[in-house]
Amino acid sequence: MVQPYLDRKDAGRKLAQQLEKYRFSPDVLVLGLPKGGVVVAGEIASTLDTELDVFLVRKLGTPGQPELAMGAIAEGGVLLLNESVVQYLSISRETIERTAKEELIELERREKLYRNGRPAPRIGGRPVIIVDDGVATGATMKVAIRALQRREPSKIVVAVPVGSSSTCLEIKAMADEVVCPMTPEPFMAVGNWYSDFEQTTDAEVAGILEREANRKR
Repeated sequence: MVQPYLDRKDAGRKLAQQLEKYRFSPDVLVLGLPKGGVVVAGEIASTLDTELDVFLVRKLGTPGQPELAMGAIAEGGVLLLNESVVQYLSISRETIERTAKEELIELERREKLYRNGRPAPRIGGRPVIIVDDGVATGATMKVAIRALQRREPSKIVVAVPVGSSSTCLEIKAMADEVVCPMTPEPFMAVGNWYSDFEQTTDAEVAGILEREANRKR
């Protein structure tokens, strides 16, 4: 079966077509969620000729099940919990705090690596397009939106190539606009809708951000 997207770059180029109206907004900032979201965002930024940066968010995995999110933490220490998971698994506050502290250390490490000394961009008063390679539970995207709202952009646009229909509805209640061309059912997993969904490396993320920073100089 041929999947809708060849890879993340292909998805970014196709998603950029849905965001064409932002080509003529000089102050637009495109933010990619690491790691895969930065690849998609890089294609959007270069196509629309906008500024690109990364917005760092880390999923908080549950004990023994690291892929199951009990919440997420974003730049600035903003924490969002998946209360249903926390209550169902009876996860203690101590465990949450310990996991959040560990992930914050990793978040800060990645910020230094990805930005390579470049300052974080101004967000206040600007329209922001926040990008990921897809949304399943949406935990990462939701905490990113909450963290961005504190910085008072003029508009928050969420752009993802594919997502769970129920999650996209939840995100629409939080953001000013959601662009998600595909909400297949059953959804299963983001990677199901890509022919190539190889893991993105730190070096790839840093390289894309460096390339786009040089392009906008």
